[in-house]
Amino acid sequence: MQKLSKYEAILILLFLFTLPFVNPWVRGDGVGYYAFARAPLIEHSLDFRNDWMHANTSFQMSRLDVNGTGKSIDPGQFTPTGHLNNHFAVGPAILWAPFLLVAHGFVKAADAFGAHIAANGFSRPYLIAMALATALYGFAAVWISFRIARRFVAEPWAFIAALAIWFGSSLPVYMYFNPSWSHAQSAFMVALFLWYWLRTLGGRTARQWLILGLIAGLMMDVYYINAVLLALPMRESISAYCVAFGEKAAALAGRMLARDAVFSAALIVAFLPTLITKKIIYGGFFDFGYTERWFWNSPAFLKVAFSADHGFLSWTPVLILSLIGLVLFARRDPKLALALLAVFMLYVYVIGCYQDWDGISSFGNRFFVSLTPIFVIGLAGLVDWLAAVLEAPRAAWTAGIATAVLAFMNFGLMFQWGMHLIPPRGPISFRQAAYNEVAVVPEMAAGLMKDYLTRRSGLMKRIEQEDVKQLKLSESRDLP
Repeated sequence: MQKLSKYEAILILLFLFTLPFVNPWVRGDGVGYYAFARAPLIEHSLDFRNDWMHANTSFQMSRLDVNGTGKSIDPGQFTPTGHLNNHFAVGPAILWAPFLLVAHGFVKAADAFGAHIAANGFSRPYLIAMALATALYGFAAVWISFRIARRFVAEPWAFIAALAIWFGSSLPVYMYFNPSWSHAQSAFMVALFLWYWLRTLGGRTARQWLILGLIAGLMMDVYYINAVLLALPMRESISAYCVAFGEKAAALAGRMLARDAVFSAALIVAFLPTLITKKIIYGGFFDFGYTERWFWNSPAFLKVAFSADHGFLSWTPVLILSLIGLVLFARRDPKLALALLAVFMLYVYVIGCYQDWDGISSFGNRFFVSLTPIFVIGLAGLVDWLAAVLEAPRAAWTAGIATAVLAFMNFGLMFQWGMHLIPPRGPISFRQAAYNEVAVVPEMAAGLMKDYLTRRSGLMKRIEQEDVKQLKLSESRDLP
């Protein structure tokens, strides 16, 4: 077994030290994602009624009726098949399943010894298992991204890039604070797909095409928009066909066609959990339950990037450096740099066409957490270029200080977002955010951080109450 490098050891230690920040709660979109794991495990069906009844208040507001006798599910929430409208992806539940099965076994065993822990999927062991699993997948995304980057640049530069994206992007919110959402798992699957695609590039066997297809299908199970990454093997296949037809090599084209068929079949098999659950819930394999519109002719490119309403570059400026680095990375590998830039631009286009391109309630633009490995590679390219321009020690100090500053700014903004010092939905004032960063966050952070580590349940209730208050205020403003 290969010995860990000192940089790998530091990454592992940092992950272990950050585990106390894992927040075992199910909230917002996470209710829908987690329901796909809990209901089959506990209810042995896709009956999500208990999940909706146990959900946080802001999730329930648009889904439950409140009357004199209590709460009941709004009849409009049921689909023609009699199931609750759960349009969220099933992939995160697949990734959580091994951890939740262990938690379920632990609860059953503990109950046999008189512990009396509710085996309902809502008790603490289940939520801790889910949250730890998400944190582990998020760390795996960083780890794999680091290992990809160090194939092309010196290990210290890949390490700095991994740290900067880990702590300077939107990833920590969905890796630690909101673990029931899908974004950390999505980053992991994209990293795994990209790693295996690169590892087998230039001579992939039929078996490797099959494995790549299975990874791709699961990647799409976790987050449908990850289908954009299929452009990488598609470009590879098109290039092979062009060579084959140019040389009139029918046998080569036939072999490529057979391998593409293997890849496609494996992808479909891995994507079956999504297709089957959608068929059960909505009555059609390709009815995914979304009613939002897509504007394919008018993508919001600039808004997605720079808007105060969760622009991914304006909220998380470390990604600006990543994109610059991705261009500079062409010095190392022009074909790969061009391919990753093309995937990135296609992803921006798709998100820009989406009605809710801002992610509604989002830290930064949460959709782009999926591209974590591409951002790590890009930032590694920038640090590598800096090392070529400056002396290596000076480059390391410069990049290290920049990483610390960006992480500090990001943590301050995360604190403001979590505590509703800035609106969690809609545009924010960057002037107000900058003022808060200097004058408000330092004063509030120490006490609230203590509450987060020692009295978290009460703090989460306060956060939820503030969110509900802001939602009601927003709804009242929208009334005629």
